[in-house]
Amino acid sequence: MQSIWTKKANIGLACARGLAPYALREVREAGWKVTAHDASSVTVSGTLADAMRLNLTLRTAHRVLFPVLEAEAKNIDHLYRHAAQVPWEEWLEPDGYFSVTGVVKNDTVRDTKIPSLKLKDAIADRMREKCGRRPDSGREQTGAAVFLLWQERALRVFIDTTGEPLSRRGYRLIPGNAPMQEPLAAACVMASGWNEDTPFVSPMCGSGTPAIEAALMAKRRAPGSFRKHFAFMSLRGFGGEPADMWRNMKDEAAANETPSAQMPRIVATDISRDAVRIARANAKAARVDQFISFGVCDFAETAVPRGATSIFMNPEYGERLGEREALKPLYRRIGAWLGDHAARCHTSILTASPMLAGETGLKPVELIQFFNGPIDCRLVKFS
Repeated sequence: MQSIWTKKANIGLACARGLAPYALREVREAGWKVTAHDASSVTVSGTLADAMRLNLTLRTAHRVLFPVLEAEAKNIDHLYRHAAQVPWEEWLEPDGYFSVTGVVKNDTVRDTKIPSLKLKDAIADRMREKCGRRPDSGREQTGAAVFLLWQERALRVFIDTTGEPLSRRGYRLIPGNAPMQEPLAAACVMASGWNEDTPFVSPMCGSGTPAIEAALMAKRRAPGSFRKHFAFMSLRGFGGEPADMWRNMKDEAAANETPSAQMPRIVATDISRDAVRIARANAKAARVDQFISFGVCDFAETAVPRGATSIFMNPEYGERLGEREALKPLYRRIGAWLGDHAARCHTSILTASPMLAGETGLKPVELIQFFNGPIDCRLVKFS
């Protein structure tokens, strides 16, 4: 029997809205064979062992999914019958633990929780039949994980090799007020035009995520290196050769990091002393605090290094009209300050308000759509 760790398949990289182009860029630059991509996912060819490396290195993806079933299912009974045919005994430990999550869009289903429960039943019944016992299951993603994607009649089931989403790097000990998720911050840094050999400046840094992600990129530090658990670690057979491969992957990634002496200058400031304290603590957890110069000051007092630099800002958006009116003077000040540096810097802001972006008085050269959670935003890049 071929080991599950050497089987080859089309691995799905699920992405948050707006981030698939950046995950595509990552895998292409790393030399992966891309077999498909769309607005919310990228597919690459590889083994379960390759899925481990993707979990370790990807900055902008959400989950790494290994397919085990693709079929047509008209209703919940069809789902059960198809799922019960999957050799789950090859994937799961009979004395282990697994969870099921998923996305369901099927006219025959009123309660979208039911398909996941039915899939759990199919897995448990199969395991009991083949092994004489079954693993425990629940909602906590602390063991193996299965992902269900059922859209009308198209049924797909995956081994979710990630578990807790890749956005939960493990370094953000203190979230702060309205923090950016790590993959969004990484994608914004990529899209800003920053050259990783040059300085990066993050005024209004909040909990520090953009500056930390920039430091991790410049350091070439694997974002998955902070995680203590991925779901693939609970799959059958991981404790042998796959565990050795995982340790070797982490050692190899650490050996390829940028020498500290070659790191660019990264600056993060905020007018809130508490925000800077939180950002510094998170940077320390990511082991990049020594590469970031923190300061408590108004954004306009931020010291911008000489020469080519990238400036990225994520100011308040103002969710209601009255709040946005009150933010107009702030955006005018931002525009004046960015304008002073625009001749030699890549300057950009992330905002949910085109009206406020217009208050900067600067001419945008590019607008890139992102979603900060449910909020439709634009990364506005200025000349």
